[in-house]
Amino acid sequence: MSAQQSQGIQTLLEAEKEAAKIVQQARQYRVQRLKDARAEASREIEEYKKAKEAEFRAFESSHAGTTSVAQSTVDRETEEKLAVINESYDRNKDAVVTKLLDRVVLVHNELHRNLKKPGSA
Repeated sequence: MSAQQSQGIQTLLEAEKEAAKIVQQARQYRVQRLKDARAEASREIEEYKKAKEAEFRAFESSHAGTTSVAQSTVDRETEEKLAVINESYDRNKDAVVTKLLDRVVLVHNELHRNLKKPGSA
């Protein structure tokens, strides 16, 4: 009976080793599938990125002319407004300086409105 038990134990050990090999192969297969999935995702991301960059370059090149036209229009309007401001400054600077000096030099001796006179409390 011990020979049969020994043979049964040996069979169980071999089955256990075989099961361990199968589990190890399954783990390796799963790891390889994950690596493949990551590589595929990276490849798809790169393709998508390249497509979007090409789309952006096409959009940018199609709108490049309108940007330069808009920039020149803004520059021209800015120069016109600056010319108007400078002209107004040149025309009014003497009058403003005179008004400021008149206000600084002109002194009125009168009591402040919040000051109460003695005896009128």
